[in-house]
Amino acid sequence: MELPSAGNHYSCREVYEEGADLLKDLDDGRLDARLLLEHFCGIETHRLLADPEHPVAAADREAFLDGIRRRAAREPLAYITGEQSFMGLPFVVSPDVLIPEQDTENLVEEAMRYLDDGSRILDLCTGSGCILLSLLHYSNGCIGIGTDLSPGALRIAQTNARALGLEERVKWLQGDLFRALECQGSLPAPDPGEALLRYGIEGIVSECPEEGAAAGLKELEPGVFGREEPAAARTAGFPAAALTGTADLSDMKFDLIVSNPPYIPSSVIETLAPEVRCSEPRMALDGGSDGLDFYRRIISEAPDHLMIGGRLMLEIGYDQGAAVSTLLEEAGYYGIEIIRDYGGNDRVATATRSMSRLSGKS
Repeated sequence: MELPSAGNHYSCREVYEEGADLLKDLDDGRLDARLLLEHFCGIETHRLLADPEHPVAAADREAFLDGIRRRAAREPLAYITGEQSFMGLPFVVSPDVLIPEQDTENLVEEAMRYLDDGSRILDLCTGSGCILLSLLHYSNGCIGIGTDLSPGALRIAQTNARALGLEERVKWLQGDLFRALECQGSLPAPDPGEALLRYGIEGIVSECPEEGAAAGLKELEPGVFGREEPAAARTAGFPAAALTGTADLSDMKFDLIVSNPPYIPSSVIETLAPEVRCSEPRMALDGGSDGLDFYRRIISEAPDHLMIGGRLMLEIGYDQGAAVSTLLEEAGYYGIEIIRDYGGNDRVATATRSMSRLSGKS
């Protein structure tokens, strides 16, 4: 129903109620309407309650209602607003990445217990970068690498690193898990337009430099740290002279490897809420027939990239604690623990690398 306007302005109460009515079939529809009103119209809940006749411009109302219609179609709220809070920090998100969830904060909180000043961190399947960037933000002088198979995800991660002032302490590599460390090149720039204005692309490198060169892609400015960094610089917590964008990082050893990999069994994905199965990237959800495909690979290959005594920390599904523990034990890790979240569900698997190289590499 079209609301009456007064000089191309509308009452914020009427605009809010119009949106809330369109979301009446959603469990949190009225809350979502308030959040969208704040995002598109700049009207916070206290203003809505204290001054319900506060005017809303026609253009703001239309933007709000467009967001409402998207939410009514079950698009996640975070994709509509383009942002999500995680560990008390703001993160840009898009359909290229999973939306950071509160459950994943358990992984970050647990990892922070094991960080020392100047630690080296590897984050596999980094997505928005929320895990790695939170660890860097709340630590002193740590440096990190985030890898992901999706170039779009890495563009979002780099945007977040820049916004948090962490771009000098992190490098993003495009590739399949640890393979991203082995060979590097450059990513193509996205098409110009709104996406280019919103998401930065510099400083990301891919796993296939030959393909990039063949396509005539421009080499990106590195601004990265490398494994030859002097001990004094590491103690000071600041990366020393940068390596080139094509430096081989496959021999770098990390104090901590973290990952929130795809872990949902393929057959379960179609049973998930529409916001997840229809909007979030399937490649970031699908863990194979039993949900354990990525755990097998990461657990097998991680010892070649961990310092002796280094720690591997993985987010897991609520019913995967026993299975992941078995994989870690069979691979020879020690100090294996399954940490539960605040709801009492299995959420984090953690283990320590033994003195032997367990993946079979010499």
